[in-house]
Amino acid sequence: MDSMASPRILGAHDGHLAVLGGMSARFMVEGADVGRRFALVEHPMQPHALAAPMHRHHREDEYSFVLEGRIGALLGESVVIGNPGDLIFKPREQWHTFWNAGDTPARVLEIISPAGFEAYFRELGAELINGPPDPQRLAALCARYALDMDMSSVPGLIQRFGVRFPGAPPSTPR
Repeated sequence: MDSMASPRILGAHDGHLAVLGGMSARFMVEGADVGRRFALVEHPMQPHALAAPMHRHHREDEYSFVLEGRIGALLGESVVIGNPGDLIFKPREQWHTFWNAGDTPARVLEIISPAGFEAYFRELGAELINGPPDPQRLAALCARYALDMDMSSVPGLIQRFGVRFPGAPPSTPR
């Protein structure tokens, strides 16, 4: 029998927040609350923040609903820009990344299906509290969540899209 949470209202500033560099993760609905069917995470993003290196998930799909700002996404070789009200679908097994493509803060609601990957953000946030993550611990974290992460993609993403990523050298003007 699935454990289900009681009906509730989550206020605009409620929920645990994990700071992940230029992006954060606010946990709104966790898998344990809904029988592990999905999770809902809000990602507030600083201007020109790259969310992550190119990566792919083996177990879950992600749906990014743009609440505020302009969100760029690289889905395989396709570049898309999402504006408020747009939904960007990132299917499992698809190499992808996303970023704030604007000069103002942005916010995305991320639906993760099935649930489970939201815990990655919690663990990564705890790891980042002490500075840049140890590469071996980061690799073990990615392995636990069936996540392939291409750290070597960061310099090219910074150069191509004019974004910032914690720990990476600043990009040169285009």
